Amino acid sequence: MNARLAAVVLPLLLAGCSTLESLNPFASKPSGPQMAELQPIKPSAEARVVWREGVGKGEDYVFAPAVVGSSVYAAGRDGSLVRIDDGRQVWKIKAELPLSGGVGADGNMVVVGTAKGDLLAYAAADGKLLWKSRASSEILAAPVLGDGIVVVRSGDNRLAAFDVNDGKRKWIYQRPTPALSLRVTASPVVSDKYVFAGFPGGKLVAVSTGNGAALWEGTVAQPKGTTELDRVADITSAPVIDGRDICAVAFQGRVACFDLGTGNLAWARDMSSAAGLALDGRYVYVSDDKGAVHALDRASGASIWKQDKLALRRLTAPLALRSLLAVADVQGVVHFLNREDGSFAARVTTDGSPVVAALRPLGSGLVLQTRNGGIYAIEAQ
Repeated sequence: MNARLAAVVLPLLLAGCSTLESLNPFASKPSGPQMAELQPIKPSAEARVVWREGVGKGEDYVFAPAVVGSSVYAAGRDGSLVRIDDGRQVWKIKAELPLSGGVGADGNMVVVGTAKGDLLAYAAADGKLLWKSRASSEILAAPVLGDGIVVVRSGDNRLAAFDVNDGKRKWIYQRPTPALSLRVTASPVVSDKYVFAGFPGGKLVAVSTGNGAALWEGTVAQPKGTTELDRVADITSAPVIDGRDICAVAFQGRVACFDLGTGNLAWARDMSSAAGLALDGRYVYVSDDKGAVHALDRASGASIWKQDKLALRRLTAPLALRSLLAVADVQGVVHFLNREDGSFAARVTTDGSPVVAALRPLGSGLVLQTRNGGIYAIEAQ
């Protein structure tokens, strides 16, 4: 078993062992830290499900819905692809192949990928197949559209750009990767003439949308330790942009913010996260690997508050919504926190299956996709 595969398979094996132990009446109770039980809260905000739809299950893959205006596009492992407008299904199709990554969309096109590297583009208006192309390996992250190209991150950590009109490949970007790295399902980010993506080894890279040339490289984390496992310091979540700032966070590494145009480091501080972060005008919000949510001063990285009552609940990246901050967890619960102090403001339950994909803003609320294929639009105020 090669190292990269082991990094993916080992957690699944461990999960399987714990499941078998739970069926054994003579087995001792598991030792070590346990997932925090949810305690009753006194709501200070009102949150509700506005509409719910369904698509195929995600299985072992991560599917994030795409939002364009009031339209939501979602996909499942079985090839299901759906467009939902204001809670009403506009069309639903079945791709010719099982899917592994999606969804990317703009007003004209919807793009998804497969475990064999197939890239499929459909018309946003009616779901008609427009073109097919091929990446260098499996597509685990949702493709991104912008500046006339579709950008794909493949499982071998390459970035490739395809012409939005015919699917012809325009360029490919590749950098050296360590022997051991984590499975990355986060999409790159396209802004103006840049494509931004985090890589194994803790590097944040900006490349040109025109030709794929590297424009700058920033160090979010430096690998440390004596073993390959200790030295894993990968950026597994999408970087976040606001104004002139771009921020990213690494597993077993740091959270760091850079100047968007030059790549100059503004500040960095030690923190480990595989889930990701969010920005607003004052703060950087991070869901760390222990299940705590942090608010950091955007200018300096200084701690503002920490919410640690969701320990080991495998949180998503935060999403800032007006006066609230939303995160979802492994039991499909959406938690709304007050942005000023991190206190619990509201809570919404979904179908009980994990939310592993990023939450997406939709109107004045959000939309999410559960592992069982539930698509939920939620408002909170």
